[in-house]
Amino acid sequence: MAAGERDPGASGERDPGAGGDRDPGAGGERDPGLQPERTRLAWRRTTLACTVVAVLAGRQAVHHGGTTTGAVAITLTALVWLAFVALTHRRLVALATAEPRAMPRLAAVAAAGCTLLLAGLAVAVMA
Repeated sequence: MAAGERDPGASGERDPGAGGDRDPGAGGERDPGLQPERTRLAWRRTTLACTVVAVLAGRQAVHHGGTTTGAVAITLTALVWLAFVALTHRRLVALATAEPRAMPRLAAVAAAGCTLLLAGLAVAVMA
């Protein structure tokens, strides 16, 4: 190194030309690291949470008697849960490709809507 030059590794900085993460727009290959795996695990964790909410909401509705409102709540909860599972499956299949594309806006809105509907139905069943 010449006098006055800094060593990029000395201060914890990364040398952009030293490999590792590369900018896909820079013409190099994309190195996703563990991001796809973390994303798959997050989708599975969210699906598990939605399943627990649906089961507990159904259990609560059954234990409060077999009313028509309870049957409607269980049916709606099951339908929303099935929609969320279908969305999750589609996303996990898309993530399994070599270069997964961004999630379509409509699918993201549908997933968020399913999550909010499940939460709302759970609250309604608890009340």
